[in-house]
Amino acid sequence: MTKVVQYWKKYSEEGFTEDQLKCFDKYFLKMSQSELLKEVIIQEFADRIKGKTIEEIREVFGIVNDYTPEEEEEVRRENAWAFE
Repeated sequence: MTKVVQYWKKYSEEGFTEDQLKCFDKYFLKMSQSELLKEVIIQEFADRIKGKTIEEIREVFGIVNDYTPEEEEEVRRENAWAFE
């Protein structure tokens, strides 16, 4: 999605000739199929977990919580920023 936004911003700016935009396309869109696939997969994972709780994320991906309640609390304390 980031690439789409970057592309849209470039094309919405004024003052570029058609040749300049073609040159931009040539280098901006130069991406192997594996890189493109990786980008799509990463975005799909991000979309699936956005706005979900840890418990919901575990359920979506079938992740078993192997922390004890004490260990989980310690991780939450050490990484409080991630739970805000």
